[in-house]
Amino acid sequence: MDYDMLVIGSGPSGRRAAVQSAKLGKSVLVADRGRRLGGVSVHTGTIPSKTLRETVLNLSGWRERGFYGRGYRVKQDISVGDLIERLHKTLDHEVEVLQHQFMRNTVKSARATVKFLGPNRASLTTDTGDYSEVGFAHALIAVGTRPHRPRDVPFDKTRVFDSDEMLELERLPRTLTVIGAGVIGVEYATIFSALDVPVTLVEPRDSILDFVDREIVDDFIHQMRDRGMTIRLGSAIKEIASKPDYAEVTLADGRSIRSEMVLYAAGRTGNVGALGLDVVGIEADSRGRIKVDPQSFRTSAPNIYAAGDVIGFPSLASTSMEQGRVAACHAFGVPLPPPPETFPYGIYAVPEISTVGQSEEQVREGGGAYEVGVARFRETSRGHIMGVNTGFLKLLFSIETRRLLGAHIVGEGATELIHIGQAVINLGGTVDFFVNNTFNYPTLAEAYKIAGLDAWNRMGRG
Repeated sequence: MDYDMLVIGSGPSGRRAAVQSAKLGKSVLVADRGRRLGGVSVHTGTIPSKTLRETVLNLSGWRERGFYGRGYRVKQDISVGDLIERLHKTLDHEVEVLQHQFMRNTVKSARATVKFLGPNRASLTTDTGDYSEVGFAHALIAVGTRPHRPRDVPFDKTRVFDSDEMLELERLPRTLTVIGAGVIGVEYATIFSALDVPVTLVEPRDSILDFVDREIVDDFIHQMRDRGMTIRLGSAIKEIASKPDYAEVTLADGRSIRSEMVLYAAGRTGNVGALGLDVVGIEADSRGRIKVDPQSFRTSAPNIYAAGDVIGFPSLASTSMEQGRVAACHAFGVPLPPPPETFPYGIYAVPEISTVGQSEEQVREGGGAYEVGVARFRETSRGHIMGVNTGFLKLLFSIETRRLLGAHIVGEGATELIHIGQAVINLGGTVDFFVNNTFNYPTLAEAYKIAGLDAWNRMGRG
């Protein structure tokens, strides 16, 4: 059987490319070796970790502690079962929606491992060993990534876990050490901290989340430390040992950290091993990432594209979806306008972080005169109503053009609120938009008006 588009992987980029290709009237096959459709995003990544976060915040009463004190809890004894029950309901729903979407658009799917046999042919092998071959005019590699597992780390699912295995815990840890303060590391560290588990976060580098505005990161670190988390920056790992009763992490400076469990979350690797990339002349780097043209997502093979986490930064579900759509349109000659330069990043930690546009460091490097406007959530009536004591919004404006250059938020609802900043930046809006427009009251979004006025008072009327 021949297809116009063979999509390898059914995560965000794969599903979007498949549906877009089908909407263009093309025949599509999606092959995924996972037990169910959805890819890493649905089963071990984006959706599970965000569902876990929401469940923890609800059951722990975290959001109400500003009113009722740190000892407040909605459910006194929270078990892994409480967390997993909601997780499975959410995942079942996601898979059901995806299956229906494929069915509606006549996208065929197969549970199989794909290997390239040539530039227009591939083999499909099922778990039971059934073998078949398909032809394709175009292909999209959307295989995603898996946790990086160094050989000297004693993963055993008892004391030492990777981020996928954290979803299979049989009980909550009494104490936890998280190695790696990237997005995944800080999300899990703060989620377990919200469950009142003592957490130590270890990062070999001297800083964390380097793509985020420094002032936002500094506030985030302060909030983590303020609630009792231990953060060790600039601490290289010498050894991780799994003992009968605890795990021990020894640092290069001689200090050691004992905890009941360790989460190793330092990096991810592309799932390209079984693809037979050499047959089609595509090379992957040491972490299994594939290089593509940033406009079309075409690989070095002219009819084969790659999108999603397997091509590296920014590795966001949101950007992966758009990459898949763009790749499909390019493959079938559908012209697209250039995408906006800015898109939002969301980090679903506790508290959330979201950012769009330039950081203050980038604005400063650009050399243009700028002004900053800040609004703290506790200054808003909605913040008082919600019991929000922390978090703030930061806006950066060009003094010359008055245009919004960047919006950065740490705190409750950050990933939702950021889209106002995104719209204003991409539509060329200025500080005057925030000053002259009326926002719903009381809302956290009103912080945009407060921050706009804060900057406007120093910039003048222009």
